[in-house]
Amino acid sequence: MDKRQQLKDDFEFYSRNCLRIRTKHQGLMPLVLNSAQKYIHDKLQSQIEKNGRVRAIILKGRQQGMSTYVEGRFLWKTTHNKGVRAFILTHEGESTNALFEMTERYYSNLPEFVKPSVGAANAKELHFDLLDSGYKIGTAGNKAVGRGQTIQYFHGSEVAFWQNASEHTKGVMQAIPDADGTEVIFESTANGVGNFFHEQWKLAEKGLSEFEPIFVPWFWQDEYTKKTPEGFTPTDDELKLIDQYGLTHAQLMWRRSKIAELTTDGMDGEKAFKQEYPNNAAEAFQVSGGDGLITPDMCSKARINTANGNGPLIVGVDPSRGGDRFATIKRQGRKLYDHKAYSGEECNALGKNVAICKSLLDTVCPIAGKKPDMMFIDFGSGADIVDRLIELGYEGRIRSINFGSTALDPVKYRNKRNEIWGEMSEWLCDESMPPDIPDSDEIQADLCASPYDRDSNDRRVLWSKDKIKSKYGFSPDYGDAAALTFAEPIRVDNIDLSKLHISSVNNW
Repeated sequence: MDKRQQLKDDFEFYSRNCLRIRTKHQGLMPLVLNSAQKYIHDKLQSQIEKNGRVRAIILKGRQQGMSTYVEGRFLWKTTHNKGVRAFILTHEGESTNALFEMTERYYSNLPEFVKPSVGAANAKELHFDLLDSGYKIGTAGNKAVGRGQTIQYFHGSEVAFWQNASEHTKGVMQAIPDADGTEVIFESTANGVGNFFHEQWKLAEKGLSEFEPIFVPWFWQDEYTKKTPEGFTPTDDELKLIDQYGLTHAQLMWRRSKIAELTTDGMDGEKAFKQEYPNNAAEAFQVSGGDGLITPDMCSKARINTANGNGPLIVGVDPSRGGDRFATIKRQGRKLYDHKAYSGEECNALGKNVAICKSLLDTVCPIAGKKPDMMFIDFGSGADIVDRLIELGYEGRIRSINFGSTALDPVKYRNKRNEIWGEMSEWLCDESMPPDIPDSDEIQADLCASPYDRDSNDRRVLWSKDKIKSKYGFSPDYGDAAALTFAEPIRVDNIDLSKLHISSVNNW
């Protein structure tokens, strides 16, 4: 390929030959993509090949080079195309200045043969006059910012920290044509739950928006290591991280030092580290400060376990209501698996919902080697489904579960929903028989969306699904589907399991 054409078509080639970044120890150096940047680049290019455009939301740790990559990418785009505009929106003025300084450095160090002329420019803006293209950076403070423009490339930086995020997004998205070649990239570290960024991440993660969720773990950064002292010995928790993520001792030492830095003014350094430098997406969004019935640590352990399913094959079904998804999941003894979700046209009618359940009941599960023994369906939005399945002859293998009904153990649990979640929690933390759950950030996030209060009898009372959705911006559909697999004892293979204690039944 001609080198000039390759510079136009291949960003990795362009970046290492044309873009210069300021490094801490070596001054100006070529922008050679690191592991995280390369991963993001490949994801975005795959989107272009598949959809013709980019719509991405990126969750990452601190200082992983996302802005460095996106600003370089958009300069590449605007200096090689006519009549296009790039707009970068940051969360604060200091960041706006830093990113524009980076962009000016990129431009001033471009080789002459790829350096377009710049016309009259305002603050924080480059206008390439002969190309009639432009590059502008602003701060998310003014609610009207971004309105009245036509933008082909948009980068939202540290979106979780924006003021008036919803207003900004309404204006910006109206300014971006619904056309091939356009790019919208939201990126941020986490900043708790219930804000715009968290809501958009959950929608993307559940496949309910056009955005693709992309997560970048901290340990992909080569520089996030520290020399270990003689006699360095990992703690029990660090040994688990080695097993889960393959961390080296040098990475663990860096993690220790960073946790120590973050442990100031009464702050929990380890919790802060998980938010600032997460191992997985679910860990970044820590619900209720880790005060849920099910904790991220419980899920992380179960995600790396391997268990063989034994006993009854049970399916939990959480039907859709109010725009939620129709979620299903299977459990056999210590193994929870085969989660699926449906939305929109896939499940917008009773006939479609019944067809999903009927297919599950009629199909031999390849892992269990048999058809499901029982299917539990949430009564609140699934009563009609159960009635229809009974008419079709499935009466002995389906049952509706009313979340508000009396628990089998009313002394311990306020109602049925609290009981099935409580049983699932005990199942997850049983170290004598370690459980196996899908290695999925989405499953973990739904399971951990289990904050609770206490009633006058000191029983734990889970927040309602509506309250969770209102507070955190998503519905824990997979969590409720999984909990339903703990609903009742059942009879299988001529063994009356109802005579056994419920926790024993669910450990089969």
